[in-house]
Amino acid sequence: MSFPTHRPRRLRRTEGLRGLVRETRLTTAGLIYPMFVCPGTNVRQGVSSMPGVAQQSVDQIVEECREVEALGLPGVILFGLPESKDATGTSSTQPQGVVQRAVEAIRKASLKLVVITDVCLCEYTDHGHCGVIENGEIANDATLGILANQALSHARAGADIVAPSDMMDGRVAAIRDKLDDHKFENLPILAYAAKYSSAFYGPFREAAQSTPQFGDRRSYQMDPANAREALKEVALDLEEGADMVMVKPALPYLDVIRRVREKFDVPMGAYNVSGEYAMVKAAAANGWLDERRTVLEIITGIQRAGADIILTYHAKDVARWLAP
Repeated sequence: MSFPTHRPRRLRRTEGLRGLVRETRLTTAGLIYPMFVCPGTNVRQGVSSMPGVAQQSVDQIVEECREVEALGLPGVILFGLPESKDATGTSSTQPQGVVQRAVEAIRKASLKLVVITDVCLCEYTDHGHCGVIENGEIANDATLGILANQALSHARAGADIVAPSDMMDGRVAAIRDKLDDHKFENLPILAYAAKYSSAFYGPFREAAQSTPQFGDRRSYQMDPANAREALKEVALDLEEGADMVMVKPALPYLDVIRRVREKFDVPMGAYNVSGEYAMVKAAAANGWLDERRTVLEIITGIQRAGADIILTYHAKDVARWLAP
């Protein structure tokens, strides 16, 4: 029996050949590094469940942003740990809030980074939920004005993009209207359009100090079993004025990323979340996985599924590994 005419292994024989025909070419161009801003000065408190990640004061945030820029990463997304919390997340809208001051400091340092700000209440409320509480439930409409004011305060501080992650219905429209009314009509919105109620957020809640004090977030974040619903959520956010959309988490929802990519011709992000990061770090620390190969395979897979923008705590390591 003769060998077949087609031998796919011919193009896998050397790294040169593999690189020549590679379909997905991983670069740092779409990687965003998440950061956690806390009060104080000269503060850098490591997050135990996320090795290499820290809660940092504004001055330390700026220093790490210098490193991020030097590595060739295009941007960061900021999450805030406020000095005080209350039932309605009042501190989230204040001009001197931790995120607002961090944005201003990054701007003052003349760093050429795209600065994205997370817009949500969970880090700022004493109950840890993403909306205000009325009669024991998360009140959707009562939350919208606060989110819009928070986004406006980020815009005034100098944010390049605001990213609502709360999953309240109608929040993109409320934010778009508020920004437009105050002459920020050119500020883009990156909507966490399909954000699932996931077990993979555990380490983030330590990092952001945002664990709910009662119940869970399943009444507003999406059911992990639903994929068609994600397309509806994305369509609604785009109708309300979102410029970009995101799927979160990434790895358990690669099918959702692919569906969104196939249906909508807009820039799309995916969040490689804290639990995904922590699992790799823990396995690598125990010698069970090759960290570099594993991370590059994960990020390639997320990009291959269709994500243009990938938020990942691995971003700095990836940049180092991809450097010529």
